[in-house]
Amino acid sequence: MFARYAALLQTHGARVFLDCNGQLVRLLSSMPGIAGVVPRYDPPPPHDVHVALASLPHILRATLYTIPAPFAYLRAEPDLVENWRARLGPKIGLRVGLVWAGNPEFKGDGLRSPGLAAFRPLLDLPGVSVFGLQKGAGRRDLDRCGPLPAGFVDLGADIADFADTAAIMENLDLIVSSCTGPAHLAGALGRPVWTVLPFAPDWRWLEHGVCTPWYPTMRLFRQERRGDWSAVMSRLCAVLEGLGG
Repeated sequence: MFARYAALLQTHGARVFLDCNGQLVRLLSSMPGIAGVVPRYDPPPPHDVHVALASLPHILRATLYTIPAPFAYLRAEPDLVENWRARLGPKIGLRVGLVWAGNPEFKGDGLRSPGLAAFRPLLDLPGVSVFGLQKGAGRRDLDRCGPLPAGFVDLGADIADFADTAAIMENLDLIVSSCTGPAHLAGALGRPVWTVLPFAPDWRWLEHGVCTPWYPTMRLFRQERRGDWSAVMSRLCAVLEGLGG
């Protein structure tokens, strides 16, 4: 989400290297406007200043109205996109990628992560093929939710890092996600993404509205009552059916 500010900082004359989680190195290496990417815990190149990425909006005097929001500032590797296109096979109906949970170590994860069972109405929509992009502990839901529809395809076990996830997203019509990393990735790629939010979401999503200044291609579906995901899913499925799903 904040990588966009690294590229902006470089336009002010700095030579910027990103230090990031190993899962992001391959993806962020393709981002224009930066000098390079360093895996966390590797020795950094010689530098004059180290700054936390999330501090850049403050340093650059950002406001709500000056958030850099290009249509897309990350891109998937073309060869990887083609490899996943071949793997997904012929397109049947609307292709929707699904992420249903975040990192359980995050303090508020129990509030922000609906879980796979909450998304069951989406899996049962006719004319929709759902591709699971879930990684991490949330994958345990695959065993808890019993038999899943034939239109559901789990890809999570074969996703190595965010570069794979980005390539898959380029082959999908829509990504539906809880408030977690892949939602931001889809927005940064300029892919259509619907993000479901808890009743009291993270500050970055503001308090109201279906749009966000961070990502032009993202639509927000907010809880109207704390803990009630059923109403959110009903609205989401109704909108999806209205699109011809």
